[in-house]
Amino acid sequence: MTTLTLYYAPGTCAQAVRIALEEAQAPYTPVRMDFASQQQRSPEYLAINPKGRVPALVTEHGVLTETPALLAYVAQRFVQAGLAPADAFGFARMQEFNSYLASTVHVAHAHRPRASRWADEPEAQAAMQRKVPANMTECFDVIERHYLGDGPWMLGEQYTVADGYLFTVAGWLKSDGVDIARFPKVHAHSQRMAARPAVQRALG
Repeated sequence: MTTLTLYYAPGTCAQAVRIALEEAQAPYTPVRMDFASQQQRSPEYLAINPKGRVPALVTEHGVLTETPALLAYVAQRFVQAGLAPADAFGFARMQEFNSYLASTVHVAHAHRPRASRWADEPEAQAAMQRKVPANMTECFDVIERHYLGDGPWMLGEQYTVADGYLFTVAGWLKSDGVDIARFPKVHAHSQRMAARPAVQRALG
């Protein structure tokens, strides 16, 4: 089988894709990008992903970007791993959650380390950064109340690629000034995730 190449940086949403690849026992080569030296803006990487961000997954058919797309690809390519629901509603529910993490929660977080994307004035950037703890709290209140039920995983009894994504994004709470312990279900989920061998390999 062709080996995939994953471009990632530790602590970013690309971690969710690496977790999925490890869970699927997929053959892949991880390539760590050095954000400190702006490697993601280098001509070599921009030729792979013109967005200058991670993750990017090089496949035999071309390059894929955007975390929800990569997670769906891994789940569908390595279907034997059972990382996504087989029924249409369950798959859409997983995609709904992954889209919420990408379009709402990630953006709420990014206003702290990446405020310059939205404003040039220092006072405007500072105002956005001050709002981050409240916005992240609001997002995780929704996850705690609406998405996490009584099962061990986001979709209940079945572990899916959405769980690695939630684990990754929940890992940003501390740096955003939010105590994960205020969300008991999220906190317990993160602890279960941290114990999984695939997660430990992905973080290693």
